[in-house]
Amino acid sequence: MDYFVHESSYVDSNVKIGQGTKIWHFSHIQSGANIGEKCSIGQNVNIANNVQVGNHVKIQNNVSIYEGVELEDYVFCGPSMVFTNDLTPRSKYPKGSANYQKTLVKYGATIGANATIVCGNTIGKWAMIASGAVVTKNVPDFALFAGVPAKQIGWVCECGLRLPENLHCRSCDRRYIQKENQLCELIKE
Repeated sequence: MDYFVHESSYVDSNVKIGQGTKIWHFSHIQSGANIGEKCSIGQNVNIANNVQVGNHVKIQNNVSIYEGVELEDYVFCGPSMVFTNDLTPRSKYPKGSANYQKTLVKYGATIGANATIVCGNTIGKWAMIASGAVVTKNVPDFALFAGVPAKQIGWVCECGLRLPENLHCRSCDRRYIQKENQLCELIKE
């Protein structure tokens, strides 16, 4: 094995785990899950059937990633944040996986502790979701979302700092331009 699984965790059959990934205490990786390289899966994490997790993803303690959720590379899931996959769940009337809503978390996005991501939405690349936020709509690339329901309160740099009005990061010197409700990095020549 070129990955680590703590002895208290369960990995079902038909699971792919990439090189250098670490799965910590009391976690469960279900059949069909595909986890990339150099991921960190915290304590008490459940990764459901057929979930796709990219490379270098960090999933903190007490997170459940349900079927229908896909995490691209370098995504960060804060402690006890929540994904859903059914907009109208009923115990008496289960819909089955064919009817789950899809959720995509794009490259480099961060989801803060105790945030909830309602299914059927996309979190854009390098976006940041504040702790405790409830996301009910798509989040643009580089957007900072907070509140219940979450709304955009600003922009964040790739390095994670909130951007000032001039969209020039004081930490890493990246510069951005806004076109409508999209942010694009200006490439230095």
